[in-house]
Amino acid sequence: MFKLLSRLGKYWWIVALMVVSILVNVTADCVLPTYLGQIIGLLQAPNTDMGTIGVTAAGMLAVALLSGGSAILTGRLASKVTARLVAATRYEAFKRIGEFSTMEMNKFSVSSLVTRTTSDLTFIGNTYNLFFRYILYGPAIAMVAIVLLFTSGPSVYPLAFYVLGALGLMIIFIIVIIFTSLKKYQQIQAKLDKVTLITRENLEGLRVVRAYNAEKYQEDKFAKHNDVLMRTERFANRGLGSLTPGIQLIIGALNILIFWTCSNLIPTGKLAYPLMSVVVQYAGLILAGFVLIAAIIVQMPRAIVCSKRVLEIIETEPEIKGAATSPEIKEEGTIEFKDVTFTYPGADKPVLSHISFKAEKGSTIAFIGATGSGKSTLINLLPRFFDCTQGEVLVDGVNVKDYNLDDLNSRFGYVPQKGYLFHDSLVNNITLGRPDASAPEIQRALDISQSTEFVSKLPGGLEYEISQGGKNVSGGQRQRLCIARAIIMRPEIFIFDDSFSALDYRTDKVLRGEIKKQCTGTTNVIVAQRVGTIMDADQIIVLDGGEMVGKGTHKELLKTCPVYKEIALSQLSKEELENE
Repeated sequence: MFKLLSRLGKYWWIVALMVVSILVNVTADCVLPTYLGQIIGLLQAPNTDMGTIGVTAAGMLAVALLSGGSAILTGRLASKVTARLVAATRYEAFKRIGEFSTMEMNKFSVSSLVTRTTSDLTFIGNTYNLFFRYILYGPAIAMVAIVLLFTSGPSVYPLAFYVLGALGLMIIFIIVIIFTSLKKYQQIQAKLDKVTLITRENLEGLRVVRAYNAEKYQEDKFAKHNDVLMRTERFANRGLGSLTPGIQLIIGALNILIFWTCSNLIPTGKLAYPLMSVVVQYAGLILAGFVLIAAIIVQMPRAIVCSKRVLEIIETEPEIKGAATSPEIKEEGTIEFKDVTFTYPGADKPVLSHISFKAEKGSTIAFIGATGSGKSTLINLLPRFFDCTQGEVLVDGVNVKDYNLDDLNSRFGYVPQKGYLFHDSLVNNITLGRPDASAPEIQRALDISQSTEFVSKLPGGLEYEISQGGKNVSGGQRQRLCIARAIIMRPEIFIFDDSFSALDYRTDKVLRGEIKKQCTGTTNVIVAQRVGTIMDADQIIVLDGGEMVGKGTHKELLKTCPVYKEIALSQLSKEELENE
């Protein structure tokens, strides 16, 4: 938690002002008991002038107002600092997640990252709010009150030692509770991640669940993990729940002991009644200070766990890092694989083995093969979603590992297999990579991607609000908008990861024809399941089990590659292939 406090550097002046406010509050609270003792003494004295009592009471009121005002100021400053600290930490975590490669995303899981950046940080913020208000006030008020108590005279020493004994018991009790609860809160956050994951999966797959009448199965699965979470929380909260009653028991016992002792000392004249009232007030301040510390400590076990989880995100260094600057570019619009092998972390065998090819500027290179043959994995090595295990991947004649990542990504117009749109306006979705794109450029991208017609029919046109994931447009429309987003980048290289599968044959053919005509000089990298999509490619790579079993044009592969011919015949008749 103290590591997270380093983000407060530029807000030092707020922290300094808060410290001053707390010290004013402590001073005022410690002065108030002396006024009370004076008033009680004046009331006991014969022939006391009411004006004197009024002046003393006015002074007490002024100090009380000063105490209340400084407490209010402290609360406002604590809320301000907490909000800024949490916002800065959340932004830092969000930014770091944006740098993660697929390997880091798999390590944490999406549901865990969501929990860490939302509920974990919210809990940390609530704890910090208490922390800033009371972590200085509690010990300060207790220490000053102890000093004032011991300087009140020898007659109060027995009472002072009672207070110290009660404090010792409270500290031991708090430490025991903390250490028994800390491990359980670590388990709670891990189990909360699991419940979040099940909830997320159920919401995203709601149609599948209903289609297979699997509601009962999902409910049972959720209930099982929810019950485990509940039992763990109950155990942890049971321990912390005993903290407040335990402290109250110690305070109650201390008060009884103080009043019993005073009842013996006052009649003998060893302790004056006004002094007793001051002692009781100071004892209350001391114990109140530690009760406030206990209120923070109650939050600490879970806050420590949450802080560790958030820091784990911030301190995780992405495995894939780019160079500070890109080297001198040797070529333009070319890609080349030199004996590339790739194995997923922890896998027994490679997904891709010894892949070698080169695509020149303006050419179209396509990849086809059975499901699981490594097509998508192969093209994901270009923008460095993964790094190859062996060999080299070159873009424009330079190894992708030598590029600055921003510079490398700016060379691609990437359209993923599953088109994704963000909850934003349609125009902001397609200008995601180039927010400064002009109206003619936007219209050109819509025309090429065959999106103009359906966009013009949407309420608001380009300002139409897209729902999360693009769920309020059809699959084909979503895919065409993703293609428009790539076109508007004016990249050197298009990467289409099975991006035409959601389109009908006619739209597929027209769209690819427009890309070829309007985006001349751009290299096209296409992953496809349909032979009809790649028949016109300059070079087709056939993958089988992660190995390259064929390379050539459509006609050449029909003659030389049995795997390709088998795929082609499964989709087109022999007559259609001969006509092609």
